[in-house]
Amino acid sequence: MIGCNHWDITQMNGSGKMDDATRCVHTALDPEPTTGAVHIPIFQTSTYVQNDFADHKGFEYARGDNPTRNTLQSAIANLESPHQEAYAYCFGSGMAAITTITQMLQSGDHIIACDDLYGGTIRLFNQVLSRYNIGVTYTDFVSRDFSSCLQENTKLLWLETPTNPLLSVHDIEELAKQAKSKGIIVVVDSTFATPIIQRPLDLGADMVVHSTTKYIGGHSDVIGGCVVTNNVELSEQLRFLQNATGGVPGPFDCFLTLRGLRTLELRMKRHCENAEHIASHLQNHPKVTKIFYPGLETHKSHYVAKKQMNYFGGMISLELEGGESAARTFAKNLKLFATAESLGGIESLINHPWTMTHASVPEDQRIQAGLSPGLVRLSVGIESKQDLLDDINHSLEKVFPK
Repeated sequence: MIGCNHWDITQMNGSGKMDDATRCVHTALDPEPTTGAVHIPIFQTSTYVQNDFADHKGFEYARGDNPTRNTLQSAIANLESPHQEAYAYCFGSGMAAITTITQMLQSGDHIIACDDLYGGTIRLFNQVLSRYNIGVTYTDFVSRDFSSCLQENTKLLWLETPTNPLLSVHDIEELAKQAKSKGIIVVVDSTFATPIIQRPLDLGADMVVHSTTKYIGGHSDVIGGCVVTNNVELSEQLRFLQNATGGVPGPFDCFLTLRGLRTLELRMKRHCENAEHIASHLQNHPKVTKIFYPGLETHKSHYVAKKQMNYFGGMISLELEGGESAARTFAKNLKLFATAESLGGIESLINHPWTMTHASVPEDQRIQAGLSPGLVRLSVGIESKQDLLDDINHSLEKVFPK
């Protein structure tokens, strides 16, 4: 089985289909030709010897191509778009990937973006793109109508689904139909979902972006990002910008990310199972004033999530009675949830968006998007779900003693 490509395996099982668990393990898994190594080695080199002037073996300089990076890109493209050809490009971080997409724009262009958006993306849009006369209008896409935000110069529709940190789920298919009828490119940040939960290209998106730092890498030990498209023209632009601007990951980073991707399906199922268990038990807690989890029927986007996603994700956000003081006490009394930035690793983490991930967002914009000082975000790991719930309940008892 080692080295079988997608078509080999589908022919072997006779179904014409491959389960995501198998795809994660076997996609782009070809033996290294020199040694027969099962996994792609770390090609730690900056340049490649050529036979003659401009006569090479497909590799000239490692900023442009590296075998380890190319393997990771092939694996991500196959996982994100298994039924149609797609092209993936990896970058040194999720923000480098997002920045590269914005470099396709011209001065005077306009973006429509969801208002509940990762703080780093908002910082880029507000404080960097504004220097180049690129405008951004933020809106609530849950209504599935962005017509009031349209301008003659609107070029991108920027979705994040589920969103960070309020976990709104946007109807990609419906919004993509509207955008494409007006010639607008649709970008979906699918970091919280991964290809295991949803595939935006199948729903009409033009580009998908991931912070591979999160679930795809999955072990909190590597920074990275990627963009995937099934559009040849957009692929050529991404390829050019990846090389021209140089924000590429190193081969060791690619090796670690590929290592993580091999167990993505296995891990995502556990993340989702644990999060659903915890959310269902917390939704009726008297001191939890709000809970945000798409798997709950009370969630405003539950219907869309049920239609669009295979599972409901491993992230939960909740507001506690008592505001920021209660949130701090809650975090300090947790034993299994470490207070940290980031998410998607095997270990559970807690984050306070107001002072951490979204601290750079203007306060009025945070409030308008629905954030509050009492909001905490849980990245639910793959530990025992009961141990995690017990830890949460114990901490809540410390915050709200009877």
